[in-house]
Amino acid sequence: MERAGTLLVCVTVAWLVSVAGVGADPVPAEYQAVLTKLGKSGDYKENTLKINLPRDDLRVTVAGVPVPTAFGFGGWLAMTKGEGGMDMMMGDLVLLQDEVNPVMSALLDHGLQVTALHNHFFWERPRVFFMHVHGQGMPADLAGRVKPAVALLDSFRAKHMHGAKPPGPTATSGLNATALDQIVGHQGDQFGAVHKITIGRDDIELTEMGAKIGTRMGLNTWAAFFGTDDKAVMGGDIAMLEGEVNPVLIALRKHGLNVVAIHQHMIGSRPMIIFLHYWGSGKAPDLARGFRAALDELGKHPPSMAQ
Repeated sequence: MERAGTLLVCVTVAWLVSVAGVGADPVPAEYQAVLTKLGKSGDYKENTLKINLPRDDLRVTVAGVPVPTAFGFGGWLAMTKGEGGMDMMMGDLVLLQDEVNPVMSALLDHGLQVTALHNHFFWERPRVFFMHVHGQGMPADLAGRVKPAVALLDSFRAKHMHGAKPPGPTATSGLNATALDQIVGHQGDQFGAVHKITIGRDDIELTEMGAKIGTRMGLNTWAAFFGTDDKAVMGGDIAMLEGEVNPVLIALRKHGLNVVAIHQHMIGSRPMIIFLHYWGSGKAPDLARGFRAALDELGKHPPSMAQ
């Protein structure tokens, strides 16, 4: 148990070190104040503050496979400048079933919006839900309004950390990450035993209240791989325009990948962005080829279903 716990810590620490600080810019004073108010660390790149809120207190299995936090259980908040010096805040919070409504009330009671609540997986234990958060205001004000929800997350995490937990998955990767990157056509990052490839939708011009919504604000497509080349699992998210949804669905299903959710993350955005979550298991190169087939459908169809 002690060694298993050490390996899990290695996975989490490696993930956090990889996510924060690599290529980051100095954090502006107003965002330093946000971090201080929330008691969190974060990094500043592409004019965006990103705060990671990983649920490393959870031990999740998906279809019977124990998976690390970095496989898809890292919540976050992000802030970037919008109109009139005001900031746009977006986020994605990772919650168990009994945590959903207390956190939702903490957000709504402090003038923030909840724009989506959905699953990312089938067959996961315990059941995990993802809540999207939206707000506009001055950075210090937004920090104060979101702090009660963050405090609840901290309390949930502390409660689970104090309990006895089963061993987490190994920190050792058995994947040929270079080969996966070559198949997909994009370079990924290693977070402990998880190889994750994230691709921004730079071809989509999306703004909300004057704020540019880019990769660090959640407008991206990604695939996370875990396991070995011969026996791997893959999960992820694909950001699509309306006209891309069914071509992507066809590509995924032709490659035997399971579609587990189709939903929005934002309300009232133009163009409308649809997000699709998928899951697959098998040989890692085959999974990567399925993901690549879906990627190849992006940017080649009319953006709207009406066209």
